[in-house]
Amino acid sequence: MSMFDKCIVVIPARGGSKRLPNKNIKLLGGIPLIAHSINYAKAVGFKNIIVSTDNIKIKEVAKDLGVRVIDRPNYLATDTSLTVDAVRHVVETISDKFEYVVLLQPTNPLRPMDLITKAFQNIVADKYSSLMTVTRTYRKFGKIVNNSFLPYNYSIGQRSQDLDPLYYENGLLYITKVDLVLKGELIGDRNFCLIIDHPFATVDIDNKDDFEYAEFILEKYNSK
Repeated sequence: MSMFDKCIVVIPARGGSKRLPNKNIKLLGGIPLIAHSINYAKAVGFKNIIVSTDNIKIKEVAKDLGVRVIDRPNYLATDTSLTVDAVRHVVETISDKFEYVVLLQPTNPLRPMDLITKAFQNIVADKYSSLMTVTRTYRKFGKIVNNSFLPYNYSIGQRSQDLDPLYYENGLLYITKVDLVLKGELIGDRNFCLIIDHPFATVDIDNKDDFEYAEFILEKYNSK
């Protein structure tokens, strides 16, 4: 049995986006946004792929692409609903037994093809219970106190390349043991942070500007 046989891929895609209506089926590079994550999961070799949605149009797109759909209850599809709760609902609904849940968020549609291989090389070799992807930032952060700017991660005049490393959660990939998901957790105590240094990690679609940026990055890499 391959490692992929032990995994269930969950792609959560609710229909109620307010900042960018119908976001998950908006065409990016000629195909619906959610199709990028579905096609990626297929391309790297996953067989067990499930879309969780409350939206009939998203459901139709997923079914047309040949993947299983779990209807998400309305109480798990609100603006304040947690992604992990939607993922847990999928795990609790299906009868099949898996060891890992692979979470692919449709709002992070672009991923390096070798991402999954690198992820599993780390999570399996050292027996981690979860994995998340992060990217280093070179921005200079600070707080504003009484209208004054107080540097947080640097000193005034310090070069950005000399900053102490800080990282942000880029959302490209999460892998979690099923037993953790059933506890309502995506990140376990034994969590591996996979550092991704790639422009795809800067794409996270919440609004129109994000979508246009994704179009730019996709066109740039398709033209190579």
